[in-house]
Amino acid sequence: MSDWVLPDEVLADAPAYTPRPHELADLELLLSGAYVPLSRFMNRTEVAAVAATGTLPDGTAWPSPITLEVPEAVAAKLDTGSPRGRVLVLTDPEGAPVAAVEAVELSPVAGGGVRVAGEVRRIGEVLHGPFRRLRATPAQTRQTLTTSRVLGVVADRPLHRPQLAEIHRAAHTLNAHVLILVPVAGLGPDGLPPAALVRSILAARDRLPQATIVAVPLSYRGDEVRDGLLTARVAAAYGATHLLSMGRGFAGGSGVRIMLPRQLCYDVRDGQWRAADEVEPPFRRQPMTSAEIYDMLDRGFGLPDWHTPPAVAAELRKARPPRRKRGVVVFLTGLSGSGKSTIARGLYDSLLESGERTVSLFDGDVVRRLLSAKLGFSPEDRALNIRRIGFVAAEVAHHHGVAICCPIAPYADGRAEARRMAAEAGGDFILVHVATPLEVCEERDRKGLYAKARAGQIEAFTGISAPYEAPADAELILDTAQMSVDDAVAEVLDYLTEGGWLETTGLGLTGAR
Repeated sequence: MSDWVLPDEVLADAPAYTPRPHELADLELLLSGAYVPLSRFMNRTEVAAVAATGTLPDGTAWPSPITLEVPEAVAAKLDTGSPRGRVLVLTDPEGAPVAAVEAVELSPVAGGGVRVAGEVRRIGEVLHGPFRRLRATPAQTRQTLTTSRVLGVVADRPLHRPQLAEIHRAAHTLNAHVLILVPVAGLGPDGLPPAALVRSILAARDRLPQATIVAVPLSYRGDEVRDGLLTARVAAAYGATHLLSMGRGFAGGSGVRIMLPRQLCYDVRDGQWRAADEVEPPFRRQPMTSAEIYDMLDRGFGLPDWHTPPAVAAELRKARPPRRKRGVVVFLTGLSGSGKSTIARGLYDSLLESGERTVSLFDGDVVRRLLSAKLGFSPEDRALNIRRIGFVAAEVAHHHGVAICCPIAPYADGRAEARRMAAEAGGDFILVHVATPLEVCEERDRKGLYAKARAGQIEAFTGISAPYEAPADAELILDTAQMSVDDAVAEVLDYLTEGGWLETTGLGLTGAR
């Protein structure tokens, strides 16, 4: 890291920005030394080299770009030609300063925004968040390791008995200290929020060999090979000499040896987990898949003791209660006049009549008057409006309620962020596309909005002068040109009932068939 100086007056005048979650994760790894030898957000040359060859310009192997992107309005406040104006303060989600980046290069990126490259320096500590005591640095972690061989395990899923048996076998074979690295920078592959994942790992602690458990801000970028390479590098920085793949596609090349797990099965004769070829077929039980485990939890069934330790099962039941008790966000999207608000109101009334679930309604027009009163209809303001709705709806779901939202929500990124917030709050998310055709919406035009938009009196009107990105990931598609509102409400109620979020549709409910 360079020795650039940060006088207090420079920090006081510097613009501030809260990076996106995966960038905050990268920032923490940069500051902790887990990304050694990297200590900066990459510039254009480095990004191009990594993308083309998997190495930095100096030949150092590096699998993934580590970058920081900021809005154009933030970048406009940076002047890389002036020592006093080249510093950007990075804050945590609560606005507390964490680090500063020396902006030595600004590069526009496709789709808008500006990439900021430069060295980072810590200027504050992240003091909040669950399990902060487990956020040790690589240097602190290496001091706890008791053997020259260290078996790293990236526990991005709960540890059931098959995984515990495999860890014991590998640790015994190597005579190694076990290092459990728990990714806490977003949802895991099984959809568990980070705190719930950590609790499930700690619940299995008494069934592990001698082990150090560390919460690591690892985030995955969706490329299995590059993610595996980067994870192996981070594990090596924390002291791992060997890495048990546990089903993940890790790769070597980072000074750590990759160990492949055996195919285990449960021997019903003595209750032991053994290699599949050591147990005769009549006596085998195969490990449960994640889909099977979470289907049982969704339906309210207990996990079998032969597969999951009771303490781990208890944590999973808390993190993933049955759907009939779990919070859910029903998010209706569609053009103005599509009928989404009417359907949302009918659904809301039906649930109020049944009394089965607590329910909140976030109508687009009402939210605009109250929660987003000062926002306009630019793409940036539309995105902020959806983030606000998504945040409040996720809080409702976190407390096991039903949140019904019906904004236009024209952009896929905004809907995806609302889905992510619901999942991170421990709730479910059901996207309903009210796909009524534009011409039908115009015919209904009770407020005369389409006519004004066609006449140029309204700028950026969705469907006319602004785009609507039809969702490709909707759980339900409704067209009120082809069905009545009552039928549409009933279809949503049926979906909620069949999925287990409601116990019965309730005869006589508004919109019920």
